[in-house]
Order: sequence, then C-alpha cells, then structure tokens
Amino acid sequence: MRIISAAVGLLLTLGFAATASAQSANKISVNVAGLRDDNGVARCGLYNSAATFRQPGAQYKGAISKISGGQATCVFAGVPAGEYAVALFHAEHDETEIVTGLFGKPEEGYGFSNNPSTTFGPPAFSAAAFNYAGGAKSLTVQVHY
Repeated sequence: MRIISAAVGLLLTLGFAATASAQSANKISVNVAGLRDDNGVARCGLYNSAATFRQPGAQYKGAISKISGGQATCVFAGVPAGEYAVALFHAEHDETEIVTGLFGKPEEGYGFSNNPSTTFGPPAFSAAAFNYAGGAKSLTVQVHY
C-alpha cells in the first residue's frame, strides 16, 4: 500500500511539474520598435478585456524593458491562452503612467498591438486584440510620437 501511495504521489508531482513547465513556456514577447532615443524605459501592458484596456494599473500583466538602439523587448511569461491586446509607451523619464497634453494627446511615444491607426484617437480593444493559443508568440509594435 505504501508503494502505491508513493507511486501516486510521484505521478501527481510529475503531473504538476509538467503543467507548471507548460505554463511557464507560455510567453508573449513584444518587440518595441521606433523609440526615438535610449532614455528611460518601455512600459508595456497586456490586457485581457475591453473593459480594462488602456486603463492605468488595470492591465492583466505589466512589463518594463530597457531600451538599446531605439528598441526594447517586453516579455509576458506564464500567459494562458486567450484574447489579449498590448498598449505601451516610452517612459523617457521613468514615468509610471503616460503623460498627456492638450485634448489627451500623449506627450510620449506610444503604441498598440496590431499597430492600428491612432489618427482619430486611441484604438478600441477589438482593433488591438489578438488571439493567443499558448506557447511562444512574438509581435512587433511600432511607437508613434
């Protein structure tokens, strides 16, 4: 009986380890392109709903990346399959929230997944959303100033 209990315990442990390993392999890498300088950092937010999209502090996961050569890479690890959108900005002075000016126009570089047009204001979640099936996914977001 002890041998069976030990075997079951070992199988459960291995099963949990395999699940945790698969979950940690689920990562989304966001290549941030077009940053005008290497000052500050790129701050990226991964959103999983239209209700919270672009809301400061309401992201599903956040990431910060150093900038080198006008580029940065934000990595979100342990992400389950689902629908997501990314919003990011260039925090040139290490700001924690994007600074806006007259009429709410950002004073810093910004971008969104799928690189939607921002001519008439920020995009809706649906314009920036993408489906993520798990595993490793890489996408590029172009920064606009």
